[in-house]
Amino acid sequence: MSTVAASQDTPDRDAARVPVRRLTVLYDADCALCTFVRDWLSRQPQLVPLEPIPAGSARARARFPGLDHRATLEEITVVGDAGQVYRGAAAWIVTLWALREHRPLAHRLSTPAGAKLAKGAVLAAARWRGARAGKEQWGGGTYRSADGWSYDPRQGWTHTPPTCADGTCSTG
Repeated sequence: MSTVAASQDTPDRDAARVPVRRLTVLYDADCALCTFVRDWLSRQPQLVPLEPIPAGSARARARFPGLDHRATLEEITVVGDAGQVYRGAAAWIVTLWALREHRPLAHRLSTPAGAKLAKGAVLAAARWRGARAGKEQWGGGTYRSADGWSYDPRQGWTHTPPTCADGTCSTG
């Protein structure tokens, strides 16, 4: 997959000779589309293991201290085990490349013509996210764990209102 380069601000790490054995997908845990894609990725047969980590989380900051974590919340970012950093369309392509059933598609998207299509898909997803950001919508908004929501694939969404027992509730 040498035709998909890391982001332009990342020096070439000789991807042709450095094998990718694991990829970390940084996703926005507060974005319904992002969590849907994370769940979809986890169900796909993987040729290269994918590890999803919430972007900007303490875990992501500890794992990748040199990364611009604010940027990872704005644009999908995937980090290879040898330090490769992929953003935007390149991140989507390398993620598809890691999936058994989607590797042929990743190869097609890594061509100049395919890269235009991949970039268009990323821009469409970003536009969808931007249009939904900050909107309170019944049943279609973001359910945040901090607000007491949790999701179990077998049972669906459940809500347990936060308590003030730990002293973190607002008093206003």
